[in-house]
Amino acid sequence: MPVVHFTPAFMATGLVCPPDKKKIEYSVADTPGLFVECRASKTAVPTWYLRLKNENGTNCYRKLGTIDDLTLVQAKKRAAQIKAEHLLMQKEEEVIKQNPGQMTLDKFFHEHYMPHAKQHKRSFNRDESLYRVHIAPVFKDLPLQSISRREVQKFHNDLREKKGLSPASADHGVRLMCQFLNLALKWEFVEKNVLRSIELFKVDNQVENYLDEEQLGRLLHVLKTDHNRPICHILMFLLSTGARLNEALAATWDNVNEETRTWKVDAKRSKSKKPRFIPLNDSAMWVLGELERKSEYLFPSPVTYKPYTAITWQWYRIRELAGVNLRIHDLRHTFASFLVSNGRSLFEVQQILGHSDPKVTMWYAHLSSKALQEAANAGSMIV
Repeated sequence: MPVVHFTPAFMATGLVCPPDKKKIEYSVADTPGLFVECRASKTAVPTWYLRLKNENGTNCYRKLGTIDDLTLVQAKKRAAQIKAEHLLMQKEEEVIKQNPGQMTLDKFFHEHYMPHAKQHKRSFNRDESLYRVHIAPVFKDLPLQSISRREVQKFHNDLREKKGLSPASADHGVRLMCQFLNLALKWEFVEKNVLRSIELFKVDNQVENYLDEEQLGRLLHVLKTDHNRPICHILMFLLSTGARLNEALAATWDNVNEETRTWKVDAKRSKSKKPRFIPLNDSAMWVLGELERKSEYLFPSPVTYKPYTAITWQWYRIRELAGVNLRIHDLRHTFASFLVSNGRSLFEVQQILGHSDPKVTMWYAHLSSKALQEAANAGSMIV
């Protein structure tokens, strides 16, 4: 790399690439690290770069702009600013190495939490949005070890009172911060999680929507007679298996065993990230018998022969015809409710639905009152 005094004459005529080279770099003599890269291409414009040393001692480069964007004086000024910022950042990195708790929440989130969440959570996009919109404006510049229980509790209350979030949404924000500090503790960035067992609103906002027998009859009539057979088959399959919509849309024939009447949901499609096997009842087998095998997928789009990306609008039309007001996911709840109401154990329901935590299945416990009443009557001492 030639070291050159960038005189007006050189700037006017010297920034060219020699005929025998594809590119050349001219280093500014009185500003270490600053150089101009010239390429052989006729359309290439000489460009300013600044060479720096990263934390590993190897070179890294910052593009400043072309010579049309920046004069020599402007390039030197910009280089000085970047060097100062880089030096400050290196000092901060050294402090963090000595005391990881001095790492800001923003740095922890982007450099540690998100790479981890992308590998372990399907909902990492929701975490990013929650952090960016609500958490970052308050806590992003705060060191991990300076996060206090009192300030987070105030933040929790403000989400309700000032931002108007629901209790459940406000709880999501605090739970996410608890996750941050749990991982920071696990990775030895902090010595304790000051948010452990922090008080939440814990308002029960789960909506219970189930089909009764009359509603089920109306919906089944529409699903068996409606002209959009592919969508009706998907909905019938959901109602017959309790599967999640994304699991059904991605289902392939390779994962269906008609002899054992089972359907394997691959780990990459399962919410628990573990493979599971769903038993296929008579109605599920009926649906399979109605399908045409024109694709590797059970329910391909008739246009692309690939999985549907969404069926929401068709569901709105079908549910209106049936006179029911449910979400697609409520078909899963309806399936579970019929299992429990007909005396199946919560353990059986947990296994069929693929709940990794039995506490989730306990949501359906109150539906077993009929079966429990019958069990209690069996022990009655009065005839």
